[in-house]
Amino acid sequence: MNCSKTPDFILSGLSSDSEKQWFLFCLILALYMLGLIGNLLLLLAIGADIHLHTPMYFFLSQLSLVDLCFTTTTAPKILEDLWTSNGSISFSGCLTQLYFFAVFADMDNLLLTIMALDRYTAICHPLHYPLLMTPCRCGVLVVGSWGVAHSVSLVHTLLLSQLSFYINQEILHFFCDFGPLLWLSCSDAHLNENLMMALAGILGIIPLLCIISSYAHIFHAVGRVPSVQGKRKALATCSSHLFMVVLFYSTVFATYLKPPSVSHSSGELVAAIMYTLVTPTLNPFIYSLRNKDLKSSLKRILSMEYSQD
Repeated sequence: MNCSKTPDFILSGLSSDSEKQWFLFCLILALYMLGLIGNLLLLLAIGADIHLHTPMYFFLSQLSLVDLCFTTTTAPKILEDLWTSNGSISFSGCLTQLYFFAVFADMDNLLLTIMALDRYTAICHPLHYPLLMTPCRCGVLVVGSWGVAHSVSLVHTLLLSQLSFYINQEILHFFCDFGPLLWLSCSDAHLNENLMMALAGILGIIPLLCIISSYAHIFHAVGRVPSVQGKRKALATCSSHLFMVVLFYSTVFATYLKPPSVSHSSGELVAAIMYTLVTPTLNPFIYSLRNKDLKSSLKRILSMEYSQD
């Protein structure tokens, strides 16, 4: 079979049955629109309410922005493929989608880590919190995260661009991802695979260890609080973030806890849908439903829009 440096691919990870395609189109469109509305409302609520201009809500707004972009990286192409029943994608288009997907996935990971460190500082060092989490330092943390995510994603994309691939091949996935592409490579990809796994491992393990360490200190500090009410109040500020961490990492592990060159099963495709569409859609609702300040801000915004209409 012929090889090429710039082949075209066909994304064929979703069902070819026309009735199932229509159901999947409606489901993914609903998830995408719900995610867009939820994240945009959260950004609007945080931006419009001066009482929410704090480090915790600043990081949450960045997470909403990233989640909005994350779903937009894959959902429109999935909807186009389901509508037209044509999953073709060029090599350059595949690499572009792969790059942005990796950037926003890495940013999700890094922002969840920063938010854990923010909660650790607020609960374990409350007197020093205003000095440690200044607006300048918060900005540096976010900008630095964007720089790291961009650099790692660029390296991954460049490593893949150096390989040759079998032409006119189907990618058994609904978007361009590292594993399915390596599976179709006709070059010796062992070095590229090892480098990508090393980078992904470093960027995945170090943030996860930081999150675990932060919550170990948080639970230890909360355990020393004498009042039950005080414990509940301290944990209430962490519960939504902890739920998002569990949801994010459980779907990531189900999708990627294997060598990249191993082909995807149907169960892993379901996990990938959870990871790329469901989790970013749920994040704004997880935070807003358990947060009185956000709920009151959202109610004011929606009541203003309703009164104007």
